[in-house]
Amino acid sequence: MRKFDLLCATALVMLAGAPALAQQTTPAEEKADDTGIGEIVVTAQRQSESLQSVPIAVSAFTAEALDKQQIENASDLQLTLPNVTFTKGNFTGSSFTIRGIGDLCVGNSCDSATAIHVNGTPLLGTRLFETEYFDLERIEVLRGPQGTLFGRNATAGVVNFITAKPDLTGFKAAAEGEYGNFDSMKFKGMLNLPIGDTIGVRVAGYYSKRDGYTKNLFDNSNIDGRDMYAVRGSIRWQPSDTTTVDLMGYYFREKDNRARIQKQLCQRDPTGVLGCLPDRLEFGATNNNSTFVGALTSREFFTIRGIPAALGLGSLYGPDNNSNFVNPANVRQVRTDFEPEYFTSEQQYQARLEQEFGSMKLQLTGLYQKTKVDSRQDYNINVADRSFYAGGLNTLQAFATGGGGAALIPYFAPIAAALIPNGPNGTLCVSNTETTGTGAFGGFKRCSTTVAEYDRSNSKNRSWSAEAIVSSDFDGPLNFLVGGIYVDSKTTEGDYYVNAFGIDYLSGVLGSFTALGNALPPAYLGTPFFRNNAIENSLKSYGIFGEAYYDISDKLKLTAGIRYNNDSKFSQARSTLASFLVPYASTSAFSSPFVGSFDADPGIAGNQLIQQRKVKFSEITGRAVLDYQISDRSLLYASFSRGYKSGGINPPLQPIFAVPESFTPEFVNAFEIGSKNTFANGKFQLNLTAFYYQYKSLQLSRIVARTAVNDNVDADIYGVEAEAIIKPSREVLVNMGFSYLHTKVSSDKFLSNPRDPSGGRADAVIIKDITNGSNCAVVPTVAGNTAAVNAFVGAVNAGLGLRAPTGFGPGTNLTATGAFGICGVLKANQGANFQVLDAGVEVNLKGNKLPQAPVAKFSVGAQYTAEFGNGLSLVPRIDMTYTGEHTGSIFNGNIDKIKGYAQMNAQIQLNGADDKWFVRGFIQNIANNNAQTGLYVTDQSSGLFTNIFTLEPRRYGISAGVKF
Repeated sequence: MRKFDLLCATALVMLAGAPALAQQTTPAEEKADDTGIGEIVVTAQRQSESLQSVPIAVSAFTAEALDKQQIENASDLQLTLPNVTFTKGNFTGSSFTIRGIGDLCVGNSCDSATAIHVNGTPLLGTRLFETEYFDLERIEVLRGPQGTLFGRNATAGVVNFITAKPDLTGFKAAAEGEYGNFDSMKFKGMLNLPIGDTIGVRVAGYYSKRDGYTKNLFDNSNIDGRDMYAVRGSIRWQPSDTTTVDLMGYYFREKDNRARIQKQLCQRDPTGVLGCLPDRLEFGATNNNSTFVGALTSREFFTIRGIPAALGLGSLYGPDNNSNFVNPANVRQVRTDFEPEYFTSEQQYQARLEQEFGSMKLQLTGLYQKTKVDSRQDYNINVADRSFYAGGLNTLQAFATGGGGAALIPYFAPIAAALIPNGPNGTLCVSNTETTGTGAFGGFKRCSTTVAEYDRSNSKNRSWSAEAIVSSDFDGPLNFLVGGIYVDSKTTEGDYYVNAFGIDYLSGVLGSFTALGNALPPAYLGTPFFRNNAIENSLKSYGIFGEAYYDISDKLKLTAGIRYNNDSKFSQARSTLASFLVPYASTSAFSSPFVGSFDADPGIAGNQLIQQRKVKFSEITGRAVLDYQISDRSLLYASFSRGYKSGGINPPLQPIFAVPESFTPEFVNAFEIGSKNTFANGKFQLNLTAFYYQYKSLQLSRIVARTAVNDNVDADIYGVEAEAIIKPSREVLVNMGFSYLHTKVSSDKFLSNPRDPSGGRADAVIIKDITNGSNCAVVPTVAGNTAAVNAFVGAVNAGLGLRAPTGFGPGTNLTATGAFGICGVLKANQGANFQVLDAGVEVNLKGNKLPQAPVAKFSVGAQYTAEFGNGLSLVPRIDMTYTGEHTGSIFNGNIDKIKGYAQMNAQIQLNGADDKWFVRGFIQNIANNNAQTGLYVTDQSSGLFTNIFTLEPRRYGISAGVKF
């Protein structure tokens, strides 16, 4: 009889009536046993098997387990799982990291290393990590490469959400309400209604609203709040014992002030070369002189280009508009003049037919999905000092009204009208995020009394998939499963904007002087904001997969699987930032007659035309498993699997930079051994796993020229996992988990670290190129000759009529630019004695640890059930988890270390007779730990600040519910 039909399981895990945490198991049913854990039974699509005979590393949580362990969202889910971490990302995304492998790739064409599924069907760009869990039958977390049974390849693992289905046996309903601190309110409900003997309908939903976790000291408001709801409807039709049809529809919506970026840290660089120094993280603010805007609007720049110095907004070498800003030294406090705006929604529609034909079964599944997300918030999470802009604004007003001569009025009056409509001392206007590319000069603007700067990340995606699976359940030693899937996905909007008053200002001023110098009509530089515009990204993928199961003997069994995958990706995108002249009367920047017309003149950057790129990947992968049943209570297994994740297309860059247009697929050879054991007459379960991974071309991202660029590295990973359940009596239940993980880059890979362009070399001189805000490094060919480097840079500066700052010493040399940019001029003159390195000195990553990969992790939970004669029961429970130290960056600097952290949760629940009602008091994060879970370093033209993401603060409250 086949015992490997494990990933198509459709039943429930329950542990002797206690909240279930099935360790290394597929979903299962348990035959309750008052004296121990009892036998856990896996109900597959055609037959049942002992949970402990399943040779794969899976953890499963039932709905009851989710409640008891206070697992309400993705952040909670990862805490109790071995070798699993979760953190939010910088661009409305997130990353589940399993066994050291997470979503390190950034971009619309990246596949997820950890696949997210609903009822076994893959979801693309899902927002399930943001929502809260409700009316689920279970959640499965599979560790290791998947593909021969699941519809999409996944090199790290799969998180599979199984929704509750209609129950045809009778009417059921449930309702629950909760109130807690932060004025938090939650409501959940479910209605199950049979219609005759063959049809059932189930409707469930939730609503959640709370105040923000973060205090904004600028206006004493609370931000990072929640206001969201979701509803799911299901229909089940069973016209016969051999036919089942399931339909499901789901809608989720959130609109609130969720903070995509929680807190920004910086060790302030006094020179403005880097913005933030690479030694440590502090509650400082980046030196704005280091940024693209700060450099291009500096007085020195305008003086060099022959523009009156008074039009500059600051100084490369002096104070900047962040000089007086105080960043609150508390991760739960910020000071910002821009309240976050957040909207997201998701729709899912799924249909499934299961039809049995004797010993064969056919499963047909289709899913349609639409997602949308749109987020804006303060880019620097600060309040800039507008007094540093006074000189430039006064001169702009004078030029706009004839102070520089009548000929200048047509060129500068439109700038003043768009940006300072009420004069230099009135409101300041900044371009809104919009698609024409005209911004404030086209009338699309936001005005306030402060110097606004914010970013926006938005995306729209639709996808559909169709899958067919045929499986057998013969009485003989051989069985099989064969399937195929087709996925079609398209992103029709995937943009990232950075808007700032300084960008609008320099776009207007530099555009006007460019037009004057070329005897052209009044114009500004478009777009007057940074926009990485993904016009279209599409994926067309199909896979053919299957497994065979052979009983070699009563104790020894073999599973062999194979998969062919074919992925085609297309991208149409463009990146713009003050790139080309746009006449002030234009209704669309991209219809400007000047677009691309100045490419031959190196002093005037032309527009990057729309990129159109296609890539195609195909690969054969598979797995093999041998398992040996030592006894009815012990199993040994060994497996090998070949994992694959397709490559993709790098986002577009500004035309002055060059990186590979695409990145290659990643592969993993995964070796695993495991043991599953039950001792003490079923009172103690212990499951052990050890694994070794060989990764080839692991995908990871770094920031180059204001956008994410993906590279590939090789890596070796190994680790162990242990999970245990102890139930010594009817009243007591304890679950424990432990994992150890070792990761390292296994081959030579040289990359420059944006955070430290010197690469650790004391003789490197770092240059700030103010044409684009990037850095380069100059090093001598004879190591240690710093004096010669400074002399070389000084001579080039002098030849251009420029100067460098004084008093900062070696390693912090800063200079301005000529037509080509100082880095280009230095490279043209480097000769044999010096080397000029774009972006900085490259360092070898070999031996470095992978990000988001804690060396150690453990968890323990315990509960006691006190039963009373009247049918009531009281269940106190406590859970504790510890996640060890890890790194947030592949460069492994001290500044990238993420300290280990612990979290404790507790609750006590009073249950009514027959569990018809309950009242529960709870507390999460008892110690109010503000530990960091992840980080993101921005690029050099933004000042190299670090965005961090943390645990949620202490929450407590009371909830009550009833069941019918």
